[in-house]
Amino acid sequence: MSDPSTMGTRRRRFLLAAGLLLVSLNLRPSMSALSPVLGAIRRSTGLSAAGAGLLTTLPLICFGLLAPVAPRLVRRRGTGGVLLGCLVVLLAGIVVRSTNYAGLFIGTLLIGMAVAIANVLMPGIVKRDFPRHVSLMTGLYTAMLSAGAALAAGTTALLARALGGDWRLATGAWALPVVVAIAVIVPLRSHARPETETTVFSEPTRTPWRSPVAWAVTLFMGVQSLEFYSTLAWLPTVFHDRGVSVVSAGLLLAVTNTFAIASALVTPWIAHRLGDVRVAVLGAVLLAGIGLAGLLFDPRHVDTLWAVLLGCGQGSTISLALMVMVLRSSNQDEAMALSGMAQGVGYLIAAVGPTLVGALYDVAHNWSLPLAVLLALLVLQAGAGCLAARDRPVTAAAGPPPGA
Repeated sequence: MSDPSTMGTRRRRFLLAAGLLLVSLNLRPSMSALSPVLGAIRRSTGLSAAGAGLLTTLPLICFGLLAPVAPRLVRRRGTGGVLLGCLVVLLAGIVVRSTNYAGLFIGTLLIGMAVAIANVLMPGIVKRDFPRHVSLMTGLYTAMLSAGAALAAGTTALLARALGGDWRLATGAWALPVVVAIAVIVPLRSHARPETETTVFSEPTRTPWRSPVAWAVTLFMGVQSLEFYSTLAWLPTVFHDRGVSVVSAGLLLAVTNTFAIASALVTPWIAHRLGDVRVAVLGAVLLAGIGLAGLLFDPRHVDTLWAVLLGCGQGSTISLALMVMVLRSSNQDEAMALSGMAQGVGYLIAAVGPTLVGALYDVAHNWSLPLAVLLALLVLQAGAGCLAARDRPVTAAAGPPPGA
């Protein structure tokens, strides 16, 4: 007969895993929902092209600037309290953004702040509560991130059409799943064991900023994010300029995102089975490279194949980047410190990507130069990824704890 305490622990872990995945599902829709209705927003508010660009860049800037703050908040308020606070701020941001012109920017800022902090919490939660299932949980929550983004990108325009063209209601509707997540997280917090809910760290943490391993993780995260957000912003335009219709270009982007979800789910498991994460890193970068090379050199325009390969490569690299944050740290505190550093610097690097690609296009007047630069950056990504994936903890190369 099963031990009741064991059954209770399993039930808590199952509920915690479900809550974690539900939170992950809510961390991208509020951002990806904006792009499909951006034209309607500009027409109804008079928003300039520069203002529209700011709306898409502002969350990335928040990711970069606020990510290092998350570990400090956790030490003061506990993981559960900070995560619940992020969901409340996210809900407020979605509602405020759907009100008026000023609300567009205030709400987007609130959304960026909430998601920036929540992003950093995830690797630490996995390290603390699922130490024996790192690959499984990393794959699942990364897949939920991609699924939430794809769901919002694919349905918001249809929802706006069903609501009579009202973009405010269509984007505001994504507040509903956040309400559901809050309703799930609150009872989880009330039934959580004190030591797992409000973990407060009394020992100073070795700073990852002095660690070569941490910088390898950060560079890997930054370059893969730059690649992802650059293609997210420009891939439909690339396809359209290759002779594909606007509708088909959007569907090809959906194909890329769909295969990114699938690859993000299975790649950590594959890396675990291989026994060497570096092999998985090289395979993922190779897939993305073949996809970009196909767009650059293919005269037959086998666009669906390149979309599939690019999606598989990019979905794999983001899951591997998040996975190594957990593997290279020895406890929750280190995981969050490393996550804060890698995501903070990484997303600031990523914020440069869409603008850089656009500037290169303006110089060359075609997509050959931008695609070639993205292809060349994959070499840097592969090198950083292999260094990050070596079986060496951050603390082995970091400086002493502050005050030591």
